Amino acid sequence: MPGAEADAGTGTRRINSGPGRALIAVYILFAIAATSRAGYQIATRFDEAPVAYLLSALAAVIYIVATVGLARGDRLGRRTALVCCTVELAGVLSVGALSLLDPALFPDDTVWSDFGGGYGYVPLVLPVLGLLWLRRTRRPAAARSQPNASSRQSRIQR
Repeated sequence: MPGAEADAGTGTRRINSGPGRALIAVYILFAIAATSRAGYQIATRFDEAPVAYLLSALAAVIYIVATVGLARGDRLGRRTALVCCTVELAGVLSVGALSLLDPALFPDDTVWSDFGGGYGYVPLVLPVLGLLWLRRTRRPAAARSQPNASSRQSRIQR
C-alpha cells in the first residue's frame, strides 16, 4: 500500500508515514489550538464555565497524547493512538449531543461542542480518520496469528 510501508521483519505498516504524516500534522494543529484556547479560558474566565473549559483542556491533552502516539509509530504508539482516538470520538459524540440537547450545560463552547462545529467539524472527523488509518496500517491477520521469528527461536533454544 502506498504510504504504509512495512516495518522490517514485523509485517506492520507504519502509521507515521504517508497519509499518517498529514494526520499527525492535523493532530499537532489541534493540540496547539485546544491547549491555547483552554489555557486562555481557564486563566481568564474559569468561573464563567468551568466544565466547558476543563473539557477543552481534556481535549487538548487527548490531542497531545494522540499526536505522540501517532508520531512514535511503534506498537505502544499505535495502542496509545487507538485509545486516544476512541476516547476522543466518544467525547465529541457525547459532548456534541449534550451541547445540542441542553445548551445550558455548556454556557460557553468547548472544542467538542456542537460536534466540533466551531472548528469546522474537524473534531468529529479527526478521530474517525485516525481509527481508519490505524485499521488500514495494522498487521495483516496472518501476521498477527503467527508468532514472530525471535519468539520461535527462543522456544527452539529451550
